[in-house]
Amino acid sequence: MTAKPLNPCFPLCQLPARTTGRIRELKGDSDFCQRIREMGFGESTRVTKISGTETILCQINGIRIALSHGAARQILVERVGSG
Repeated sequence: MTAKPLNPCFPLCQLPARTTGRIRELKGDSDFCQRIREMGFGESTRVTKISGTETILCQINGIRIALSHGAARQILVERVGSG
C-alpha cells in the first residue's frame, strides 16, 4: 500500500476558479516551455486561476493573463493554501 502525495500535481486548467497553485512542471516542447517561462510561468511560481474552462484567465506576479485550454493543460500545478 503506497501513500498518496499530500499535494498532487494536476494541469492548471483543472485548478478551481479563485484558487492558487504553485507551478511544479512544464510539459510540451522546448519552444513552448521557453515562451511560457518568459510570460512568468516558471517552476515554483504561484498562479491564481481567476476563471475559465476553454480560455483560462489567471493572475501571476500581479498581472492577469489569458491562456488557451491547451496551454493551461501543459502547466502542472499543486494547490496551495486554503480554499
